[in-house]
Amino acid sequence: MTKRIFRSICLVAVAVFLASVALFLCVLYDYFGNVQQNQLKTQTELAAQGVEAVGAEYFEGLSPKGYRVSWISSDGQVLYDSEADSSEMENHLAREEIGEALESGYGESARYSATLMERTLYSAKRLSDGTVVRLSVAQHTLLTLLLGMTQPILIIIVIAIGISFWLAHRLSQNITAPLNQLNLDDPLNNEGYDELSPLLRRIDAQQHQIRKQEKELRQKQEEFEAVTENMAEGIILLNTKGVILGINRAAGSLFGTGRNSIGKYILSVNRNIELSELLSGIESGVRTEKIIDLNGGKYQLALNPVRESGNVSGAVLLLLDVTEKEQAEQLRREFTANVSHELKTPLHTIAGCAELLENGMVRPEDTARFYSQIRGEAGRMIALVEDIIRLSHLDEGAEDMKRERVDLYELAAGTVASLSREAESAGVSVSVEGENTDVFDSARGENADVSAGVRGEKADGSDSIKGESAVVYGIPQLLESIVYNLTDNAIKYNRQGGTVKVSVERLSDGVRLSVADTGIGISPEHRERIFERFYRVDKSRSKELGGTGLGLSIVKHAARLHNAKIELQSAEGEGTIITVVFPAAKE
Repeated sequence: MTKRIFRSICLVAVAVFLASVALFLCVLYDYFGNVQQNQLKTQTELAAQGVEAVGAEYFEGLSPKGYRVSWISSDGQVLYDSEADSSEMENHLAREEIGEALESGYGESARYSATLMERTLYSAKRLSDGTVVRLSVAQHTLLTLLLGMTQPILIIIVIAIGISFWLAHRLSQNITAPLNQLNLDDPLNNEGYDELSPLLRRIDAQQHQIRKQEKELRQKQEEFEAVTENMAEGIILLNTKGVILGINRAAGSLFGTGRNSIGKYILSVNRNIELSELLSGIESGVRTEKIIDLNGGKYQLALNPVRESGNVSGAVLLLLDVTEKEQAEQLRREFTANVSHELKTPLHTIAGCAELLENGMVRPEDTARFYSQIRGEAGRMIALVEDIIRLSHLDEGAEDMKRERVDLYELAAGTVASLSREAESAGVSVSVEGENTDVFDSARGENADVSAGVRGEKADGSDSIKGESAVVYGIPQLLESIVYNLTDNAIKYNRQGGTVKVSVERLSDGVRLSVADTGIGISPEHRERIFERFYRVDKSRSKELGGTGLGLSIVKHAARLHNAKIELQSAEGEGTIITVVFPAAKE
């Protein structure tokens, strides 16, 4: 402040001084110009009287110092000039002072020469015979006078500026001393200018208000951060230019940044093209939404403009993870399309066979075959509907199904026994293994060991099972469907003379169920999708074998309800191993 006052006083002093000098010079220049013009007029009248008295003889031997004398006829011809040859001079009738003299008897004018940097004053007097006597004198311009007086003027300016600086320094210090000594922490306890009292009272009142508002803002900020920092959704606060004003942990993690991004333009943090299109909603003041890909997932971005007094003052950008929702929607669409397709084929077959039978277009000996085909397609539809209902039940959580302790080893043995006839007809050997010995081998048939394994007894009548029991806590029907579907698929997609091994093993933290086959295997491009609904690796073979395409999807959902993990190992043409690891039995 001291510097500003100092500069202001100096500028004012110098400006006033220079303005005074300029005004003084202009007034003096104008004054002396008028004096010189009056003197020229007097000299012109004296010269005119001389010419009137003696005529042209007046100019003989005339050598005026500082003046130029001209005698001009009434038609503008120069009859005499004291500085030039009159015969070579141009006609002067158009000169301003000549015209005025011929018209009114006297005329004067002034002309400026930029080349000589001087002004010439002219005075003309008409004689009784109509001729005109003109006198002129050169007058230096104001600039010329200034240049001639440069040295004294500069000396005066330097002295004046020095005095101005010294006075300005003293005055500025005296003015600002009371202001610099103000105690703004206690505005009312100050001595100084009385004119500052209203200001100090206002400052004191505002300080109380600011402290109160600061406390409220800090509290609101802490509440806001406590809420936003623990949200799974991302929140970003933006101003009207798209600069980040605030960002929570979820949004920072998503954009790979943190609080150090505050104050940066959002597109410098993430250069997503779709995000830049979304930002247009700030200027338009319209809520905009868009689903974009971020970090391998789908996110719904909602931009909500913030209005204050009717004007847009910023925006709130909300980032919602809709990856699972989008995947579920995609699966729903695919599921609907697949169900329609799977039901359409058997319905067409049933309708076609029924129409042929109705119209008597089937030979009596072929009727049984058509009925059999109708029954087979109907059975396929029933199995498909049952699987769909089972999947829907699993999607809802199967909360109505009772959970209990289940010996997975015993369950596997019973399930494999139920598939023995199917395995025998396919030419596949199926065995159940515990940690030590085989319990059942379909290739050996229903002998004493088989029966003992299924019943949980030895062949000699003792009460222990071969191998060790492996207990899990779960839903028996779903656990059975896991073993059944995995074993059934291993049999169907095996080769003649192949084997299927179902093993149950107790772990330190759970139970592992493995189903290994020597079948066709699964190529790498299909491994990620075989647990999807209606997905088939070999569609023609699957339909031949009567598969619905929902078995492995049921396995996946049932395993998820038991918090089990599924692992897949497969080599094309060599076989597949699917492992399900259940947590330890814990009610």
